[in-house]
Amino acid sequence: MRTTYQSATVRLYHLDSGPEGGAAHTLFYGSLAEAMQIAAQQPEEVQEGLFIATDNDVAAYLDLLEG
Repeated sequence: MRTTYQSATVRLYHLDSGPEGGAAHTLFYGSLAEAMQIAAQQPEEVQEGLFIATDNDVAAYLDLLEG
């Protein structure tokens, strides 16, 4: 993710695995720091489908934790 500063504006969303490719459900728009806190509060099965999008990149939430 190119934009990694804590106050970067991001979109936190969940991508479900529906029969036709799934749908993206936005959980939060705001700072990266807040998005990471909200994502951490989600159940593990939800965390597996969470993504964080900035104005120039998208990364899976769990990949950001590993980095």
